[in-house]
This record gives sequence, C-alpha cells and structure tokens, in this order.
Amino acid sequence: MQSKKLLTLFLLTCFSVIAQQKITVEEIYTGAFRAKGMDELQSMKNTNQYTVLNSDRATKSQQIDLYDFATLTKVATVLDTKNHSQLSDGIDSYTFSKDEKQILIANNSAPIFRHSFTADYYLYNISTKELTKVLEQVQEPTFSPDGTKIGFAKSNNLFIYDIASKNTTQVTTDGKKNSIINGITDWVYEEEFAFVRAFDWSADSKKLAYIRFDETEVPQFSMDLYKKALYPTAETFKYPKAGEKNALVSLHVYDVNGKSSKAINLGNYSDFYIARMKWTNDANVLSAQVLNRHQDNLDLIFVDGTSGVAKVVLNEKDKAYVDVTDNLTFLKDNSFIWTSEKDGYNHIYVYDKTGKLKNQVTKGNWEVTNYYGFDEKNKTVYYQSVENGSTVRDVYKICLDGKKKVKLSQQVGTNAATFSPDFTYFINTYSSSTVPMTYTLNSSKDGKQVQSIVDNTALLDKLKKYDLPTKEFFELTTEKGHKLNAWMIKPKNFDATKKYPVFMYQYSGPGSQEVANNWLDTNDMWFMMLSQEGYITVCVDGRGTGFKGAEFKKCTQKELGKFEVEDQIDAAKVIGNYSYVDKSRIGIFGWSYGGFMSSNCLFKGNDVFKMAIAVAPVTNWRFYDSIYTERYMQTPQENASGYDDNSPINHVSKLKGNFLLIHGTADDNVHVQNSMQMIEALIQANKQFDWAIYPDKNHGIFGGKTRIQLFNKMTNFIKEKL
Repeated sequence: MQSKKLLTLFLLTCFSVIAQQKITVEEIYTGAFRAKGMDELQSMKNTNQYTVLNSDRATKSQQIDLYDFATLTKVATVLDTKNHSQLSDGIDSYTFSKDEKQILIANNSAPIFRHSFTADYYLYNISTKELTKVLEQVQEPTFSPDGTKIGFAKSNNLFIYDIASKNTTQVTTDGKKNSIINGITDWVYEEEFAFVRAFDWSADSKKLAYIRFDETEVPQFSMDLYKKALYPTAETFKYPKAGEKNALVSLHVYDVNGKSSKAINLGNYSDFYIARMKWTNDANVLSAQVLNRHQDNLDLIFVDGTSGVAKVVLNEKDKAYVDVTDNLTFLKDNSFIWTSEKDGYNHIYVYDKTGKLKNQVTKGNWEVTNYYGFDEKNKTVYYQSVENGSTVRDVYKICLDGKKKVKLSQQVGTNAATFSPDFTYFINTYSSSTVPMTYTLNSSKDGKQVQSIVDNTALLDKLKKYDLPTKEFFELTTEKGHKLNAWMIKPKNFDATKKYPVFMYQYSGPGSQEVANNWLDTNDMWFMMLSQEGYITVCVDGRGTGFKGAEFKKCTQKELGKFEVEDQIDAAKVIGNYSYVDKSRIGIFGWSYGGFMSSNCLFKGNDVFKMAIAVAPVTNWRFYDSIYTERYMQTPQENASGYDDNSPINHVSKLKGNFLLIHGTADDNVHVQNSMQMIEALIQANKQFDWAIYPDKNHGIFGGKTRIQLFNKMTNFIKEKL
C-alpha cells in the first residue's frame, strides 16, 4: 500500500514537471514564442485587394501575393523570387507605383541608424514580368505620381531616375558627409521626428520639394568600432546635444523640366525645425509643419510652388510642447483633416483649404491613437482610440460632421485595422494579454467578422506545457492619491500566505505606455520565466506616460525624472505593503529612459529598492540630443536645475543596494559616454556595483548570441541580488 502511494506521488511529481516546463532565455531570444503575422500587408489603392509577402521554406523563396478583400482568395502571385535569380537573397520591402503597374523592390539592405538604410532596388513591371536592377545602395527611392520617374538620395545628394530612358539627373551637387545633406534627414531628425525621406513629389510630377540640412556647425560625436581589426576605427557623425547648435534647415523646390531649384523664403523663422513636409492635392501648393526650437509653437504653412511665397494657415501653441501630427490628410477640395490635443486630448479636426476650422470631428476625455483614412463617398472617418480605457484600443468610424459614430472592433484588447480601398472591409489585427495576434476580415458597415485569416492557436497550444500565469491589470493608487495603470505577473503556484520578491519593470518616458492589454513581447516572456523562479513582476505607468490626456502626460515638463521617479517609489511602497510581498526584496529594471529611471529609483529610493538594472541609460540629460531633450526640458542654459536635480549621475552617493549597469559601445542614440561618466562618478563615490559593456553594439544591444548572454546575465543578477 505504501509503495502504491509512493508510486502515485512519483507520477504526480513527474506530471507536474512535464506540465510546468521551464521557459529558457535561449528559447525566448531564438524566436520560439514568436507569433505568426501577415508580413508587409499592404492595401491596394485602385482595386479592392491587398498584398502580403509570403515565404516558402521548401524552395527558400518569397512571393508577393495578391488577395481579394471580399473573399480572401488569392487572386495572383504578383512576383515569385524563385523565378528571378537576382532576388535569391529575398525581398526586404516593396512599394507600388501610384497606378500599381510597377513595383520597387528593396534587396541587400544595409542599416545606417534606427530607420535609415541603403539598399539595392529592382524595378518590376507587373504586366511584362520584367525585373531590372535600377539603383545600387541608395536611400528612399520614390515613384513620381505619374510613374515615369524615381526620386532617390545617395551620398547626401538627390537624384531623379527616368524609367523610360534609364537616365539619371542629379538634382543637388553640394552633398557632403557631416556637412550638407539634401533630401534625407540628419541623425536627430531621424531619431526624434521619426522620418528619413525629406523630399516629396508634387501631384503633377513636375516638382520635387526637399529639405536641405547644413550640419557644418553642429558638434560631432565619435565612437570607436573595435570589430576584429588590429586598430579600431572611429565612426564620426553630427549629433546636436541639448543646448548645442542644430543643423540649419532650408526648404527647396526643384523644377523637373527646368532643372532648377528655388529656395523657399522662411525668413520669419530662426532656429526652427521643418518637422513634416508634403504636397497637397493642389500640384502647386506645398505644406510644411514648422516648429520653433522650444517646440511650443507649430505653424502649418502652405507654400506656392511657383512664387515660393509661404503663408501660415494653422497655428498651434502649448505651454509645454506641440506634438507633430502624421495624420494630415488633404481632401479633394484641399480642405484637410488634422489631429491635435489642443482641447486636452488628441482628437480629429477638419479645416477648409484656407485653414479655417470647419468641425471638431471627435470629442471626449479620451485619445484618438490612430487615423486610418477618410471615405470621400460616405464622408466617413475611420480611426483607433482609447475610448474604452487607456490600456485598450478600439476601431471606430464617424461621419465628418461628428455624428453616427460606430464601434467596429468586437473584442476587448488591442485592435488595429487595415482598410480596403473602398472602405467596405477591413483586416482587424487583434491581440490581448491572453490571445496572440489574430487577423480577421471584418465588415466596415457594422464591424462584424466575415472570416478568419490568421490565428495563433498553434502558439497557444505550444504554451500550454509551460502553464504560464496571466497578467493581472489593475489601477494602483499611491499615498498621494495618484491613480496609475499597472499590471502584475504572479507565479502560477502563487500562495497568498507566502512572501514574494518583486521585480518592477518600467519605461516611463513622455507619452509612452507599457501597461497595455496586448500580446506578450519578449520582455513579457522573460517576466514569465522569472515567475517560474518565484518572482512577482509588476509594471506601473506613472505620471508623464501617455493616452490619459495632455495634463497627465505633460505634468513632467521641465523636470524629467522627478514625478516619474516619485511615482515608481510610491508604487513600490504600496506594493511592499501587500501581505504577500517581501518589502525588503523589491528590485527595478529599465532600458534607455527606463534605465535613467531605474538608476534614479535605486539612488533616490535607497530605502525602498534592493537592486536595479539599468540598460543603456541616460545618466544626465545634458548628454542627450537637442530635439527630444529640449521638447521636455528646454535648454540647459535656460533650465540648469531641471537637468541636474534629477540626473542619476548626481545622486550616486546615495547608492545602498545592488546596481547593474549595461551599455553598448556603438550606441549612436544614448552614447556610452552616459555610462562611462556614471561609472567614474560611482568609483569616486567609492561605491561597489556591477557593469557590462557590449563592444560594437548599438542601443538595442543585439546580434548573434548577444541577447541570450545579456538576459542570462540579468537573470543571474536577479537571482543573486533579489
């Protein structure tokens, strides 16, 4: 009888081991938990169809496949790489000409910075099935609207390639590294205004507008690249730090037939940014969003393409800063749709072609988070918002007059949409913290699902053997009364009578969000792994984060790192008082802005946090770039105390707990200088700490086995110190 009991116990133990298989860092960072998607999903413009880039592992080939929106059936394979030996390395991306008869295919891409890259480009004629290599290692090639030409940039100059004659015309000649850039943004514009292509075709294909950057007086930054050579090489580029000189920008219009450029007179502005530029539907009217250096005044200007005269059609001011919008959409009569948070929340507005307000389309104490398009026929706007809570996303439609609003998404979580050209259907991308990405075809009339396209039930089945806990979402109220979004991951075998260590994760940057009801990313899978080791992970979005209105987001103005740090410390105190938490074992982790925060929390909250990990942190805002830093802090010359009072480098003497500092030496964004100066400050304060430097790794610290080694290092540090 005793032996039967032992056998039963043994079997149950074996079963529980099988049922609760441990996650490993190796699995996480080799893609074992990656969800299936629809790669390069593009809605066509002229037919009610869409394309997807599919891969065939058996033949090691890729296909651009065309599907019908109404039936989801594959209409055709537009291109198959197995029929074109030139594309044996695959397709990196593709773009259609306006008439959708030609495709530009990128191949052999080489990254430059976060968004920028050079690539070889092939021109594919869909009707003749002819594939021709037309451009080598260029940037941002763009079809003219009439499909006869391709504008592109190379070596800081602009060019136009004529498809019929195969001739190339050089638009600019003064481009020079670290001096003059034509038609491509400089480092700081690319990073902070998030665009690379700084040129645009007019609607009639007769003009090419572009921004010119004169970087001559911008201070330059150098970083060594070690590689495996006998001597390191230095990478030098222009990087304006807070309060330093920016590039001088100017706006130009090139006449394609006349082969001449005209500078636009922007004499009313000094020390300004051209944050966006695009032609309107009027072939002679160019629009640009011009910001002052403080970024608290934005002018939308219209430029006459012939005379070069510029006029302000819309102005926005804010006591903190004005966000640039990507949602500027010109309607047939050149009236336009615009998004703004001028009433305290981000909403959709419509203006006539002179800039006179016609109507505020959406209203309420919630934010529009994406604008999908305007159906001219039915005078209907399609958008995404947080109307049902800041941690979820839903898809809506509304008439231009602000009436007849319809919620189109059906499930609670994160919904996003890709609409058919006639807005009859949309592909809904949905996920939540318990449901990986699913793609469904839905009707735009009422949002009802027509058909499933892609789901990830196989991934869910795979995860069953790990028996993972679920993310619990809740609102945490600090002792000061601040209500903050939060989530918690507890061990699956959680016992409320035990005391658990807590590992806090956050990013905390202005307008950011980490507490969102969407599918688990690689960080989440790591936190799940930590839960299997007996740790509770908590994430709290403090003041300064996004999607709860301008006041909540902008309260950190001029004092980055004050209220955000206060909120993390206060949240840790609340969590420490939970009956099942060991308040003597609370740690915190963050990357980039989150590393700035985790450092500050450990130093300033030395009686609350036992340990912290800071990856690629800003340690003093004086070291960071002008556009980002000054948007929130103004310049160091104007706001010295705002910079210094909340920079962790100035609080190293308060360190009591265990600190792990990590940085890549080739981080072009948050320079390793930040960590080097922090290290020296810690040494001179006679503080013991741990650190890891990753040679030739950028802000993401990845490549080869890097992420595996890095996350194993952090895991071991947590196990040892928390």
